Amino acid sequence: MSLTDILSASDIAAALRDCQAPDSFSPKKFFQISGMSKKSSSQLKEIFRILDNDQSGFIEEDELKYFLQRFECGARVLTTSETKTFMAAADHDGDGKIGAEAAFQNLLPHRNSRVTDIILNMQHVVLCLFCMIRIK
Repeated sequence: MSLTDILSASDIAAALRDCQAPDSFSPKKFFQISGMSKKSSSQLKEIFRILDNDQSGFIEEDELKYFLQRFECGARVLTTSETKTFMAAADHDGDGKIGAEAAFQNLLPHRNSRVTDIILNMQHVVLCLFCMIRIK
């Protein structure tokens, strides 16, 4: 299974087009355009499974800069400013890495039900996996 079995290739392409210019990346907007914010917990678990090569459960800043390349090999690297902003939004305890449990908490629309809380938690995990895979 690949990411395009879960996320629409056209949605991924649209999300990447939206942030082609340096310093134009917005995590919230990217998640919305790519369709990640609409996926079920089982779909997010599958994305996690696909992306989690080392099973570390954490994303450090040097991994996060390659986030867009997880979606398309030819995509640009995030700028230092984008990477730091992304890290600050997702690193809830300030340890310099994004934990799988809460990676998307501040980056997705707030929802009130228990089911959507579970989905949000899974989306946090997915973000961590996207950032852990390095393009060689």
